[in-house]
Amino acid sequence: METSIVDRVAEEVKALAPELQRRVLEFARALAVSTPRGAPGRQLLRFAGELTPEDARLMREAIEQGCEKVDSHEW
Repeated sequence: METSIVDRVAEEVKALAPELQRRVLEFARALAVSTPRGAPGRQLLRFAGELTPEDARLMREAIEQGCEKVDSHEW
């Protein structure tokens, strides 16, 4: 039987120093809270067909103008 990912991670973590184990725990917790939570597609079906071609064009233009730029001083 193949070892599960959880078991494999646990074995790797056991071999680490306590401070590194703590960092792995913090990282795992950060991953858990950063996972995007969205709506299932079936809940969104009621909106199908609501967007007009003109609205779609306006949205596309706004995205292209405002979202495709890199601010090199942002960081």
